[in-house]
Amino acid sequence: MRKIALITGGSRGLGKHTALALAAQGCDLILTYQQNRAAADEVLAAVRASGAQAVALPLDVGRSQDFAAFATRVAEVLPQQFGRTQFDFLVNNAGIGIHAAFADTSEAQFDQLMQIHLKGPFFLTQALLPLLADGGRIVNLSSGLARFALPGFAAYAMMKGGIEVMTRYLAKELGARGIAVNTVAPGAIATDFGNGSVRDNPELNRFVASQTALGRVGEADDIGGAIAALLSDGSRWVNAQRIEVSGGMML
Repeated sequence: MRKIALITGGSRGLGKHTALALAAQGCDLILTYQQNRAAADEVLAAVRASGAQAVALPLDVGRSQDFAAFATRVAEVLPQQFGRTQFDFLVNNAGIGIHAAFADTSEAQFDQLMQIHLKGPFFLTQALLPLLADGGRIVNLSSGLARFALPGFAAYAMMKGGIEVMTRYLAKELGARGIAVNTVAPGAIATDFGNGSVRDNPELNRFVASQTALGRVGEADDIGGAIAALLSDGSRWVNAQRIEVSGGMML
């Protein structure tokens, strides 16, 4: 039986490349997108071209009040599209980047980051637990910035540190159901995240490469491939771990 993965923020960046890697590995997909349906449709077409089934559902992970309705929609889609009542893998990927010095970070920016990066994954996971199969797995996205410090990311990194703590607690509390929970922490990646600064700013790109043992900036498929590997059968005994996928950044 084919596995089914639900990936938040699956229409772009790391979520898109995770979807493609999992489809190549034999998974069917449920992707969420916030507004850009056209981008989601492009990912669906690529996933289906690989032989996998896929659907895309709208979701704003910053609106926890919508999670019960979203879970109901997933419960409807599963038998309609996949002939099942549960899915196997949850990847909490959706997020935004805000760069602001500690002294300049506004309460509104802090609250937005908390809603999307901490409260959102907590209560979305809670809402989806009845639909996650026993023996399934959860991957939460953190950041290398939760280990090393770069000015301007204090609030963002705080939320990712919270995600890493949440991962350990989920692993402990869901272990009785055979559900493994891990954190993947990317380093700096050349995507449109944070207005594409790592990708589009040559000076920043060179700085990141100079601070990375493998000598280059990460690409989205580096992360997608790592998440797919973590969700493969060979990684079934990995649990409650923080796995940094940064090429050896800031060693």
